[in-house]
Amino acid sequence: MIWNKELEALPRPQMRKLQLERLQALVRYVYDRTPYYRAAFQQAGISPDSVRSLDNLAKLPLTTKREFRDNYPFGLLAVPRQQVVRVHVSSGTTGKPTVVGYTRKDVDMWSEAMARALSIAGVTSADTIHNAYGYGLFTGGLGFHYGGERVGATVIPISGGNTKRQIMLMQDLGSTVLCCTPSYSLFLGETASEMGIDLRASDLRVGIFGAEPWSFRMRNEIEAKLGILALDVYGLSEIVGPGVAMECPEKRGLHICEDHFLPEVVDPFSGEPLPYGQRGELVITTLTKEGMPVVRYRTRDITSLDPEPCGCGRTSVRMAKVTGRTDDMLIIRGVNVFPSQIESVLLEVEGVEPHYQIIVDRQTSLDDVEIWVEVSEEIFSDEVRKLEELERKLRAEIESVLGIVARVKLVEPHTIQRSEGKAKRVIDRRDI
Repeated sequence: MIWNKELEALPRPQMRKLQLERLQALVRYVYDRTPYYRAAFQQAGISPDSVRSLDNLAKLPLTTKREFRDNYPFGLLAVPRQQVVRVHVSSGTTGKPTVVGYTRKDVDMWSEAMARALSIAGVTSADTIHNAYGYGLFTGGLGFHYGGERVGATVIPISGGNTKRQIMLMQDLGSTVLCCTPSYSLFLGETASEMGIDLRASDLRVGIFGAEPWSFRMRNEIEAKLGILALDVYGLSEIVGPGVAMECPEKRGLHICEDHFLPEVVDPFSGEPLPYGQRGELVITTLTKEGMPVVRYRTRDITSLDPEPCGCGRTSVRMAKVTGRTDDMLIIRGVNVFPSQIESVLLEVEGVEPHYQIIVDRQTSLDDVEIWVEVSEEIFSDEVRKLEELERKLRAEIESVLGIVARVKLVEPHTIQRSEGKAKRVIDRRDI
């Protein structure tokens, strides 16, 4: 187990002192080495000497995915290309993808951050990790792989696909830790049941899930169906990959690896910093990255920060579970709603399976929402009157809790396409 008590339990004043020292060094580093940041700082009237306290962080310009695309592929590098030992590319549906270059020092820092994250979840050298995150340009697979090896665990680099084979190997090799997206974990459980296998009787004891927002209700579904402790992990390619933050068994938020990543929450519309406890958009500054450091990156993820010490003994700031992204927030007839909020309402109703799809269209000038929801075979085979009652109940709950009017369509098991990566929850046809 990697338990860096000196840093993970550092008193807040000492952590802030360390963060300021590293922030000041970072600002001078990117000013000297990255033409984009030098120009952006000069335009904002900022020099490396402008940062005298952490309160000055808000003076620095925000960075977005657009800056990565405008400087594609290597315009944000702060080192010569010869020092880049790894390149990852984020998934993107439009335009150029986000390219991130890593030096050997960056890979080592990332491995240590991931080892810490796994240790927060209780992973030790005695564990066998079933790593079903994708390997390749996506950061998930290799991030967990390097972190697992740093901890000393046995890592099975199974990646995605061939689900029945995964279940066989999971059993035969005695996997104790499952790492994948939360939606894929449910698919694994579902497939295992079809094979006559109960994963609750396997050696699995903990699952570390990320790469897509998931609700507390989905956590309950995963824990019940797989018989494991389900914990959340957070990261993104532009910062480093997974390992930026990790949830501990206390389940009171995700511990941010603060000595490497400086977090803040801002108003998603104005960009103004928000106080602890208030929900907004997470912004992260990389304090120790060498190859492609980032200043105040807008993650688009909605969360809040809590600086209070945790029962696990760590003093690092914790981020609340991400409820959605500013760029996947749906505005339905003037009401802001996230897919994860709809999921929470659906899964409160008995008989509903954790597989759904939200279809948004525009009829004339009004938004039209239809939600496809899977129900169990037993319920789907029930009399029509009971299905209609369940549909009415779901519509009423959605309107009561979220304030939106939506049509609900109950569908039989396996109607909604499963994903081995990130689940596609929303089909928005309004711009088609």
